[in-house]
Amino acid sequence: MEIRPGTLVCVPENTQDAQNEPLETPQPESQRHSGPRPRTVDRSPERSPELARAAGLILEIPDYPVEGILFRDITPLLADGPALRATVDALIEPFDGAFDVVAGLEARGFLLASAAAYASGAGLMPIRKAGKLPRPAASVGYGLEYGIAEIEAHADFPAGTRVLVIDDVLATGGTLAAAHELLRKLEYTIAGTAVLFEIDGLGGRGTVNDPALRTVFHS
Repeated sequence: MEIRPGTLVCVPENTQDAQNEPLETPQPESQRHSGPRPRTVDRSPERSPELARAAGLILEIPDYPVEGILFRDITPLLADGPALRATVDALIEPFDGAFDVVAGLEARGFLLASAAAYASGAGLMPIRKAGKLPRPAASVGYGLEYGIAEIEAHADFPAGTRVLVIDDVLATGGTLAAAHELLRKLEYTIAGTAVLFEIDGLGGRGTVNDPALRTVFHS
């Protein structure tokens, strides 16, 4: 598979609903190998060299956390200052001046959202799993393959606050869709959605249903 630096994308309507998943996908037996591997990057001239380099830092870890899963490890990208800066800039660039707060989804979304909030001078809003916040103002449940999960947030901002939602991965989209519902419950305005890495073909765009969806890398 190939990572391609992305652009703003329009979300098709009436596609299949699903739930979001970790930054991992099932790996066919014929493609399994031992040890981490760097991603193959599209280095066509129209792509940003900085983003192409950042994409190349994402590793594929076969059979983690269980056999048959291909896990994408973004920590080498986070460890590289210039790559992290290029990635965060790419996440927030389309929304410049259009948001007041950055919301990050637990857990790796916190890392990117914190950097984006600092870079843009915006506030930070953590969206956490149920039971992790001392004064949750709203919660939303969403389906998983083997049960129900729930996310919560505080109401630290006035109604109408413009919120940019950031997460590390878009797979089937359930967690991001739940985050949008949570923000609407709190009477906040969704300024857009930005995701580091989109796993194509899993219906996530349709589930999120945000015409201002920004994904930086694809596979």
